[in-house]
Amino acid sequence: MDSALIPNGVRRCSLGKFLVSLSIVGAVLLWGVYAMFLCWFKGLNQTNMNDYYGFALWIWADLAVIALGGGAFFSGFLKYLVGKDELKHIINYAVLIGFICYSSALLILAIDIGQPLRGWFIFWHANVHSMLTEVAFCLSCYFAVLTIEYIPLILENRQINRFPLFHHLAHNMHEVMAVFAATGAFLSFFHQGSLGGVAGVLFGRPFAYREGLFIWPWTFFLFTWSAAAYGPCFTLLITKITEAVTGKKLVKDNVIELLAKISGWMMTTYIIAKIIDTLYWANVTAPSRGFNLMDFYSNNSFYGIWILIAEIVIGGVIPAIILITPNGRKNPAARTVAIILAVIGVCINRWVMVLQVMAVPVMSFDQWALYYPSWQEVATTILPVAYGVILIMISYRYLPIFPQEAELNPIES
Repeated sequence: MDSALIPNGVRRCSLGKFLVSLSIVGAVLLWGVYAMFLCWFKGLNQTNMNDYYGFALWIWADLAVIALGGGAFFSGFLKYLVGKDELKHIINYAVLIGFICYSSALLILAIDIGQPLRGWFIFWHANVHSMLTEVAFCLSCYFAVLTIEYIPLILENRQINRFPLFHHLAHNMHEVMAVFAATGAFLSFFHQGSLGGVAGVLFGRPFAYREGLFIWPWTFFLFTWSAAAYGPCFTLLITKITEAVTGKKLVKDNVIELLAKISGWMMTTYIIAKIIDTLYWANVTAPSRGFNLMDFYSNNSFYGIWILIAEIVIGGVIPAIILITPNGRKNPAARTVAIILAVIGVCINRWVMVLQVMAVPVMSFDQWALYYPSWQEVATTILPVAYGVILIMISYRYLPIFPQEAELNPIES
């Protein structure tokens, strides 16, 4: 029965091996679920958050996966609206990764609010003066868009597609997918930007505060820009990991190199804007409020000046140079290093915009406030990772995620 569900023309591991692998990841998932229920039933005292850290590990993870999931909206924008047809060979995987990232973000928020049964309050009793309200609306709507984009893949399962209704529904949904791609790009622009805007308007937190254009601080545009630049790198990284685990070539090099090139140039323009923003903030914005650059970087191991260098140079300039250079992006080892550094770079950016913002003392009598997550926070942060791995395993086994797989890995008779 299992073999009848596997797509035609491809080979998968035995069902026993698949179930063993699934059970191992499932055990990690259950650990996270246990911690999640502890947080729900016993309250947020299960965490190490305090008066300094109202936002902590969960919100960093939330912002990080939303940025990394940006590969879905940007790849869809490139494929359906710009006309980069070569990306049709990786767009399915980009949608799956985006679906995982955004559903994980919603799951993290459901844990963070402490009372998930009241999650609907944000829609029914919306605070129209909060950018987080707009984030919640756009995030939820874009997750709905990703669900709609993922449904045709499910309908193309070998057995499901045998039914005429599902076959024609999948075909018709593919035909109008450009509409959903455009809607997703529009929604993503605003919720990615508003997440950055939340930090940028914190005038009581000079580390995050930025000047801007009209009502939008610079961080509004930088967050959207970075998601479009770094999100495709995460798609490429997960594709590379999937190829390594399966021992197969799943996407042709020309597709990988095209997405790497576009990501590289987006990253280049973003990092130039980020450097300009940092210089202006360090030399104009911060001094106007009585701070010097080094006031924001302590001597402790968490928030030293190294973190700024790691974000901009190691996680930005270096991978951008590699990916915009033909020899760099065509070299598999160099390309892999670049996309790993890029993913780390955007995660560091979200880390400092959530946690370092809280750590920096803003009063003369304050000290640097350090924070160490509890095991419950760690477990519930790993929970979405395990969930994502399981969904990838099931989707790869039973759905035609990679159109080029059969061509690149012919089955020997």
